[in-house]
Amino acid sequence: MFLYLLYTVIFLCLLHLIFNYNKRARTLKIIPGFKDRFIVGNALELMLSPVDLFELPRRTARKFDKLFRFWSFPIGAVCIYDPDDIEKVLHSMKHNEKALIYNILKPWLQDGLLLSNGSKWQQRRKILTPSFHFNILKQFLVTLEENSSRLVKELENKIGQEIDVVPLTSEYTLNSICETSMGTKLSEETSSAGLSYKNAIYELGKKFVDRFTKVHYNIDFIFSFSSIGKEQNRYLDIVHKFTKRVINDRKEYIEKYGIDINEENVSDEDIFFKNKKKTAMLDLLISAHNKGLINDQGLQEEVDTFMFEGHDTTAAGLAFCLMSLANDIEVQKRIVDELDAIFGNSTRSATMDDLSRMHYLECCIKESLRLYPPVHFIGRRLGETVTFSNYLVEKGTYILLLIYDMHRREDLFKDALKYNPDRFLPENNVGRHPFSFIPFSAGPRNCIGQRFAMMEMKSCLSAVLRRYKLEPVTGHADIEITADVVLRTSHPILVKFLKREDQSNI
Repeated sequence: MFLYLLYTVIFLCLLHLIFNYNKRARTLKIIPGFKDRFIVGNALELMLSPVDLFELPRRTARKFDKLFRFWSFPIGAVCIYDPDDIEKVLHSMKHNEKALIYNILKPWLQDGLLLSNGSKWQQRRKILTPSFHFNILKQFLVTLEENSSRLVKELENKIGQEIDVVPLTSEYTLNSICETSMGTKLSEETSSAGLSYKNAIYELGKKFVDRFTKVHYNIDFIFSFSSIGKEQNRYLDIVHKFTKRVINDRKEYIEKYGIDINEENVSDEDIFFKNKKKTAMLDLLISAHNKGLINDQGLQEEVDTFMFEGHDTTAAGLAFCLMSLANDIEVQKRIVDELDAIFGNSTRSATMDDLSRMHYLECCIKESLRLYPPVHFIGRRLGETVTFSNYLVEKGTYILLLIYDMHRREDLFKDALKYNPDRFLPENNVGRHPFSFIPFSAGPRNCIGQRFAMMEMKSCLSAVLRRYKLEPVTGHADIEITADVVLRTSHPILVKFLKREDQSNI
C-alpha cells in the first residue's frame, strides 16, 4: 500500500514537472500571471460563473501593468492591453491566424471570414469588399431609414415605460442586415423564424462559455455526448436553417429578376427610388458561387458570419449607447442642437450628407464603443517570436488582445470610466495612439463592415433623438457584464422614452 501511494506521488510529481516545467512553460512563466496550481496550472482560474469569469481578466489587468499570462498544459496564452503591444499583433499579417479559443465557434461559423486564415481569408475578403463600397452603402440608407422610422413608431406605444433596449435594437439590426446585406425582407412568417434565430444566438453564447470554463468539454468526443453539446446542436440547427432560408430566398429573387453588382452605377437620386433593384452582399457571394469561386459550404459560412456580426454586435453597441445617452441630459441637448441645425423643423429622412454632418453624434457613439466595445477581445496566434513590453513571447503562443481593458486605461483616457464624448472631438484626438481605440479591430483584419455599422447607428439614434427624450433607468453603475462572445449584461438595459416636442422638453 505504501509503495502504491509512493508510486502515485512520484507519478503525479512527474506529471507536474512535464506539464508545468517544460521549455514552453518556463519561457511563458517569466511573464507575471496567475498563481500556478499543482499539475493543472491555471485551469481552475476559469471555473467561475459567467459574471465572475468576465471580471477575472479585468481584475488581473488592474493588478499587472501591461500584460499577464495564462498556462494550463498544453495551452499557453498572453493577455495584452497596451497599444504598442497590440499594434505589433494587428499591424502585421504574420499574426493572421485566430487563437484556439475561436475553435468553440467552428461548429457555427466554420471557415467564414471571422475564422478563416491565409489564402482562403484573402480570397473571401476580396469577394466581399465591394459590398461596402460607398455607392452601395448609399443604396442601403433608404432601407435603414425605413427601419429607423418603424422603430420610432413602435416606441410611440411605449412612452414613459421602462423598456429593455436590447431586444429593441436587436430586432432593428436583424431587419436591417437581412434587407441590406442579404437582400431579404422579413415577412410576418419569417419574423417568427427571425425571433427564434436571435434567441438561438443568445443561447449559443451561453453554451460557448460553458464549454470554455469546463476543461473536459474541450475534448470534442466528450462534449458531443454531453447535455450542453446536444443543446448546442439544437440551437445550431435553428440558426443554420434560418440562414439557409435567407440564401434560398435571395437565389429565387436573382433567378426571377437577375443581378446587378456594378457599384459605380448609383447616383444620389437613385437611392430614393425604393423600387430600384439594390445590390446586396449576398449577391456578390452568389455571383462568386456561380463562377465557381466559392462552394455551397463557403456561401453558408459567410452568410452565417455576416448575419451574426452584422446584427448582434451593432445591436449591443446601440443598446449601450442609448443607455449612456439616457444618463447624460447635457449630451442629449448637444445632439439635439446638432440635429436641429441639420433638419430644422423638417420630418424628412436623413441623407448620406446629413449623416456626414452628425459630428457630435459620432463622438457620442465612439465614446460608448470605448466604454462598451461589443467585441471586447481579439485572439491571435503568433506567426513569429515577438517582444511585448520587454518580455519575449515565442512563435505559436496565443495572444488575447483585451480591448475592453485598454479602452479603460487611465493613462490613455483621462477619467476613463466617465462617459465623455468630447474626448473624440478632433482637437482632443491629437497625439492619441492609433491603436488605443479599436472597437472595430485595426490593421489588415479590421472589421469589413465598420462604415456600414456607423451609418446604421447614426440612422437609428438620430431618428430616435429627433422624436424622443431619453430618461435613465439603468445607470453605468448598474451594468453587470457576463462572459460571452459579444458584450452582454446579466440584467436588462432599461431606458424610458418621452416625446420631444422641442428643446424645452429636454
